[in-house]
Amino acid sequence: MDLNQLAFQYFDGVDLMAIEGVSHSTVMALMSEVGVEGFNKFESSKQFTSWLHLCPNTKITGGKVINSHIPKGGNRLKIALRNAANVIGNLKDTHLSDFFKRILYKTDRPTAISATARKLAVILWNMITKKEAYKPPTEYLLLDQKRKLKLVKQVRKTITKFDLKPEDVGFATM
Repeated sequence: MDLNQLAFQYFDGVDLMAIEGVSHSTVMALMSEVGVEGFNKFESSKQFTSWLHLCPNTKITGGKVINSHIPKGGNRLKIALRNAANVIGNLKDTHLSDFFKRILYKTDRPTAISATARKLAVILWNMITKKEAYKPPTEYLLLDQKRKLKLVKQVRKTITKFDLKPEDVGFATM
């Protein structure tokens, strides 16, 4: 039995295996715990992630955050998504592994696993309910790249403002 083809047909032409880190066990847990009709019960991805216990339970009193943690419990799908997030943490040069590493830099590994599992749940909900393919956001630039582009714009603006040529500034022309 080809599970890739079975999942593709089961979820109406949505290829869940295109997401890095998602394995056959994750797809099987998704099929058994929620199914296609189960996604229609959740109006938004926030409700879906809250049902999975992947959202932080933030307690606020007087405008001050007293406590914020991921609630205990959940189901097999939460465990499967956390396992997939752990696998993503070991990958290199993918969008989700970069997200994992950004969170890991700020906090500890269990928190990064929970945050990546939540992101995976949101991606899965959007793919299945909207019937769209997975498109990793490669067009986003990192902060350092944005700063470099801004600096290059400023230099070009200054060069045109003073009507300078590349030879005047000391740039080599070929």
